Parts: sequence; C-alpha cells; structure tokens
Amino acid sequence: MYAIVEIAGQQFKVSRGTKVYVNRLDASEGSKVEFDKVLLIDTDGKVQIGTPSVDGAKVAATVLAHLKGDKVIVFKKKRRKGYQKSNGHRQQLSQILIQGVLAKGETLKDEVAYEKKAPKAKVVEVVEEVKAKKAPAKKAAAAAPAKKAPAKKAAPKKAAK
Repeated sequence: MYAIVEIAGQQFKVSRGTKVYVNRLDASEGSKVEFDKVLLIDTDGKVQIGTPSVDGAKVAATVLAHLKGDKVIVFKKKRRKGYQKSNGHRQQLSQILIQGVLAKGETLKDEVAYEKKAPKAKVVEVVEEVKAKKAPAKKAAAAAPAKKAPAKKAAPKKAAK
C-alpha cells in the first residue's frame, strides 16, 4: 500500500515505514503529524485517485529530526564587466517517518494490526539512531604519544690481545 501525498508544498510517494526529508515543519521532534492532502492511494492494485484529493484519507507520520540540507552555492557573473557575486544557503529540512496510510474511516490502530511489530518501538529505535548520529562519541582523551622503544645497549667490545 502506498500513497502520493502533498507535504509542505511538495508531492511524495510514501508507504508505511519510509523516511522522508521534507521542508521544515512547525512540529517538535518526536511529535505526530497527519497530512490530509492525499492525491492517490494504491491498495494492492486498487487505485483511488482524488479530485484533487481523496476524501477522508490521511497519512500519519512522526517527526524524527530537524536538520539542514547540503550547501547550495549560487554564483553570478557578467563577463567583461568585472561583476561577480557569490551567495549560498542550506535548506532547512525535517525528517519524518511514515506511520501509516489511512483511507476513509480507518484509524492508525487498524493499520498497526497489519504489522506484528508495534510502530512505537520502531519509532523509538529510529529516534535513538538519529540522536546517536547527531552526537558522535567523544574521542578518547588526547591521543597518547606513542611510547618509544628502549634503545638497545651496545655490546661490550672485546679487548684485543
């Protein structure tokens, strides 16, 4: 089962358990959000197309983290005029985990019964994984200098007879 949903002005193909990077949402990390603008739902080959959206359909998700995208550099130049301008930015993103695609009249509990493992446990694992990536383990105290091997003693010279 998958759906095409509009999130923060962009369209995404989502299904249960997928992670999606979307434009920054006004929700705190770990909070649950629902998106009502579902454009298409495919349930095992049975397709529902909305005009413009499917009535009563929702996509439930959890916000995992807020982060920045890759740096984008904007460089402008007019040749032979001495004009050069460099500018850039980093897009503000939110990482979300899709909990389920809900058709009209369905609740998230109906969707949970579909999968044996409870989604809360999965969300907790993913959130912990994201936090572990954000805060890397501190390196051991300043790297200890390598120990020098003791110098070999010169063998005593034999007296000449």
